[in-house]
Amino acid sequence: MSRAQANHGLYLAKIQLSGWRRALAAQDVPAVILTQAYLPAVREHLLGAYGWFLLEVSGSEPLSGKPPHDCAGLPDLTAGRVVSGEIREFQQLETGGWLAELLCERDVPVHTAPMQGNLAVAAPELASCEQAQQWINNLEALFERMSDSLDEY
Repeated sequence: MSRAQANHGLYLAKIQLSGWRRALAAQDVPAVILTQAYLPAVREHLLGAYGWFLLEVSGSEPLSGKPPHDCAGLPDLTAGRVVSGEIREFQQLETGGWLAELLCERDVPVHTAPMQGNLAVAAPELASCEQAQQWINNLEALFERMSDSLDEY
């Protein structure tokens, strides 16, 4: 069940990303506004997918009916169980690199104001469509590799 939920989350993120790209191509709305609209949804679907996969790998059930967003949100191990190599790998990825970027809670700015004495607006540092696509690709590759090893057991 958790693996299916993880795959569904990836699918929903891809749909959001596709809409984001179409909206950017139409050039009807400024790119920063589209990022404000689409990035939180894509990110939330990816975090859900990641959480469901964490539950699958750990053999756990969600504590609140919702998946965790990181390894720290997993239920405590029962006595006698050790942390699996997959979870240790996830913990390591959460501290640096692409997964840490995905997990980083950056607020999407609602308003950007021109710098004093200048009509130019400072571009906020937001993830882009390309970054979101890379997150999807990385999660898919990780899920596939770890699913293969889980299926061997």
